[in-house]
Amino acid sequence: RVYAPDANPVLLPVVSLLNGLGYVMIARIGPPHFATAQAGWTAVGVGAYIITLMVVRRSRDLDRYRYLLLLAAVVLMLSPLVPHLGAPISTGDSKVKLWIHIGPITGQPVELAKLALCVFFASYFAEKRELLSVATYRVGNRLVLDPRPLGPIVVAWAFAMLVLGAEDDIGFALLIFVLFIAMLWLATGRGVYVVIGLVLFAVGALVASHLFSQVDGRVENWLHPWSRVNIIGGSAQYVQGLFGLGTGGLTGTGLGFGLLGNSLHPIIPEVNSDYIFAAFGTEMGLLGTTVIVFAFTLILGAGLRIAQTARSEFAKLLAAGLTVIVGMQAFFIMAGIVGLLPFTGLTLPFMAYGGSSLVANYILIALLMRTSDEGERAIVASLATATPVITPSTGAPSG
Repeated sequence: RVYAPDANPVLLPVVSLLNGLGYVMIARIGPPHFATAQAGWTAVGVGAYIITLMVVRRSRDLDRYRYLLLLAAVVLMLSPLVPHLGAPISTGDSKVKLWIHIGPITGQPVELAKLALCVFFASYFAEKRELLSVATYRVGNRLVLDPRPLGPIVVAWAFAMLVLGAEDDIGFALLIFVLFIAMLWLATGRGVYVVIGLVLFAVGALVASHLFSQVDGRVENWLHPWSRVNIIGGSAQYVQGLFGLGTGGLTGTGLGFGLLGNSLHPIIPEVNSDYIFAAFGTEMGLLGTTVIVFAFTLILGAGLRIAQTARSEFAKLLAAGLTVIVGMQAFFIMAGIVGLLPFTGLTLPFMAYGGSSLVANYILIALLMRTSDEGERAIVASLATATPVITPSTGAPSG
C-alpha cells in the first residue's frame, strides 16, 4: 500500500496462502523447531520484500548494475566451493555442494544468484534484441543471424552450468538452463533458439548421465523405481511419495491423519522440504494439490500480465524471467513427485522448509510488484492524458 500501491492485487494474497499452507504442514509434521525456524524465515522474507520495494524504486535501476549483479551471481555460486565456507550435504550416494555455513546460519547462495542472473539476462537481451533477432550476418548469398552478440551471454550461461555441475546439483542447473532459453526466445521470438536449446539439452543430459552419478541415479529411480528401493541413493523417497499420494485419494486422509512421520510406518524422506507436495497429496488429496496447482497458475498469470504491461523492454523481460523461475521451479518439483519427470531436488516455492529459498522468492515477488506498479501507473497516466473523442450526433465524449 505504501511503496507499490498500484501493483497487481493477486500476487501477494496467493503467495501468503501458499506460505501459510506450507507453514501449517511443516508445523504438523514436526519437529517443533522446524516450524519455529520457518516462521522466523518468513518474517525475514517479508522484511526482505519490504526492503526491496524501498530500495528498488524504479526497475531501470537494476538495468544500470547488470555487470555488478553478474559478478555477484558468480561470487554467490562459487562460495559453496570455498573451503571452510561450503557445507556439502549428502544426498544418497553423492554430496551436493550448494550450501554455505556462516556461524549458526546455513543457506543456499544460488537462490539469490538465480535472481541476479535473471536481471543480467533481461538487461543483455533487451540491449541486443535486434542483433539477436534480425539476420544481418552474410554467409555467401544469404543473411543469417549474427552469432557474435550471443557470445558473451553464452559464456556467462556456460560458466553457471559448469559451476552447478561442480557442485553436483542438477535441479538448479536445469532451472538456469530453462531460464536462459526462455528469455532468449521471449526477447527475439526466434524458434530456432528453442530448437538449439533442445539439442543442447539432449547433448547435456547424455554427457551428464556419464559424468555425474546423481543424474544417472535419478533417471534410473524414475524408470525403475521398484527395483531400487533398498539401495543407497535409490527410489525409496519416490516410492513412498507415490504411496502417500495413493493413500490420499480424492479428498485426503485429513490434516494430521496421514502416515508421514510415524516411525512405526513407512515415511516419506525429507517430507518437509523436497516432498512437501506429497504430504499435501496424502492429507488433502487430489483436491488439495489441485488448489496448490491453481495457486501457482494464478501467480504465472499475474506475472505474465505484469510482463505485458511493463514500461520498457528490460522490465518486460525481467518480469517474464522472474515468472519463469517460479513457474518452472514449481513444475519441476511437482512433476518429479508425481512421476512425470525425474526428480530434480528443487523445493516448492513458498511452501517447502528452507530459509534461503523463502527469502529469495519474497525478493522475487517484490521485483514483480515494483514492475507491476510502474506498468499500471503508466497505463493510468496514458488514459488520463488521452484526448476524448466527441461523437457528432450527441456531442458527448465517446471514450
